[in-house]
Amino acid sequence: MKIIVDAFGGDNAPLEILKGCAMAVEEFGVELLLTGREDVIRKVAQENAISLNGMEIADAPDVIGMEEHPEELMKSKKNSSLALAMRLLAEGKGDGFVGAGSTGATLMGATLIVKRINGVKRPALAPVMPSENGKFLLIDCGANVECRPEMLVQFAKMGSVYMERAFGIAKPRIGLANIGVEETKGTELQKAVLPLLKNSGLNFIGNVESRDLPAGICDVVVADGFTGNMILKTYEGVGATLLGMIKGVLSKSAKNKLAAAIIYKDLKAAMKDMDPNSYGGAPFIGVKKPVFKAHGSSNARTFKNAIGQVIRFAEGKVIEEIESSL
Repeated sequence: MKIIVDAFGGDNAPLEILKGCAMAVEEFGVELLLTGREDVIRKVAQENAISLNGMEIADAPDVIGMEEHPEELMKSKKNSSLALAMRLLAEGKGDGFVGAGSTGATLMGATLIVKRINGVKRPALAPVMPSENGKFLLIDCGANVECRPEMLVQFAKMGSVYMERAFGIAKPRIGLANIGVEETKGTELQKAVLPLLKNSGLNFIGNVESRDLPAGICDVVVADGFTGNMILKTYEGVGATLLGMIKGVLSKSAKNKLAAAIIYKDLKAAMKDMDPNSYGGAPFIGVKKPVFKAHGSSNARTFKNAIGQVIRFAEGKVIEEIESSL
């Protein structure tokens, strides 16, 4: 399997990207095709003793920045590392893509260069989120701020396929993000999509409130992009704040440090289970090839895990199953 990587996407590129790629080659045995300035890639690798074994490089002289308008990918930034990566993926030069650059530009490339699966109205950004008893998929979390009811039904179908094929969850429980569990709650969108989901043939459990998501109330949370992004950012912010508070308490005194030493192993395991970085990235579900967006601030471990997600997605034949189900 060969994964295409934008080596110049993200806040920590190319150093952390190259480190993560080297870790992925060693751990997963995957082949990688890096896009970006070849001279810089080789220089950074040499200066930091990073092996480029298992990696090819496709030279791209330009980079599209986080602050640039996504449309520039198709205009002034046709020679950027991201644009080249998308063209190579569309041409079949790789089995999937991962990058940590601009979300909007990645979506633009996925939609206009790689193209949508036939019948898909809009691709959706769908991160896997940790919960108390496992994980859940949040779809959509920002690609589509305004949605029609039929789009959310399609998100639910694609999300159900992903969780079943990539994570082995039989009949994933589908929940509709809402401000209450009652069927009368929500905006016109939630009220309109509820009966459609009930009659979709999916394992739909009804409306779910955001406070119940960390407990693992369902396997797929369906939302419009605005609501999903609010859930995602709040989830990450609360998790980071809580982690900081726990560290502060455990380092406050000698007594607390002793207690921390006693429970360190169990605490570390729990923190790892609830760490979004353990998944690394999120797919744009609904395009013809696996396209994954890693966190813009990805470090080496996060990016390595994102590559692992692409492999899991491709091996699970998620796209083929979505094509047949639609």
